Amino acid sequence: MLSSEGTNMAIKSYQSQAELLFKNYVFADSFVVYTSVVIGIFACKTVYEISRLISAVYFKSYSSLISSRQVEWNNRAMSTFHAVYITTVSLYFAFWSDLYSDNIFRGPITLRSSTLSTIALGVSVGYFLSDLGMIIWSYPSLGGMEYVIHHLLSLMGVVYPMLTGEGQLYTFMLLLSEATTPSINLRWYLDVAGMKKSRAYIVNGVVIFLAWLVARILWFIYLFFHAYQHRDQVMEMHNIGVALILGIPAVLSVMNLMWFWKIFKGLKKTLAKRE
Repeated sequence: MLSSEGTNMAIKSYQSQAELLFKNYVFADSFVVYTSVVIGIFACKTVYEISRLISAVYFKSYSSLISSRQVEWNNRAMSTFHAVYITTVSLYFAFWSDLYSDNIFRGPITLRSSTLSTIALGVSVGYFLSDLGMIIWSYPSLGGMEYVIHHLLSLMGVVYPMLTGEGQLYTFMLLLSEATTPSINLRWYLDVAGMKKSRAYIVNGVVIFLAWLVARILWFIYLFFHAYQHRDQVMEMHNIGVALILGIPAVLSVMNLMWFWKIFKGLKKTLAKRE
């Protein structure tokens, strides 16, 4: 039998090996990236299943829907969860964290990143992969080609800064546009529940109009203005990074304007009927 002293030494040896393995494994960049993406996919699956179980019990309108519409119901719960998550995270990094503060001694803001910011982006990548997979699998019931294009652009815009650490600030600024998603999903739920003529539906339409104007029109203008102000730091990035952080918001801006026009016409029509 081993002596007490020998046992303690063996335990300490195993602890040292475990700590070394933990440090090499947990703090490896590849582990952080891939694990965060898997967490994002797992979170989406979990929210989807929870929505399916709860909705079947507490919402009568859910049980009356056909299978494809039930899938969309749960998919929208998933997208709402991601929108709340990424909006909160993006607000933190864009406004409250000092990671991207204008401190000349910390180097260009376009080249700054942290383990936490990379994990946050990885979870979002997991969502976009999950949602894009569902859209393609159920095409076109969950959205047409414009949704496929939107998600592909979003993936390109998030994967690059996640893997390289470049342009993460502008990625978080871009992802703040997801703040409009909960109100859009709520509008769909109200429609399915037969509340299209209710006051809540009218108020929701106004909220969508204002949220879209702020988060997807005016905010994008500020994003480009911010990039122009820091153009010398933007040019410190690789050409691919520069093209992505400027090109993707430009394309999305055009799509946002098209959708904003449809939102405006829909709101105008709804208010006219109300009068």
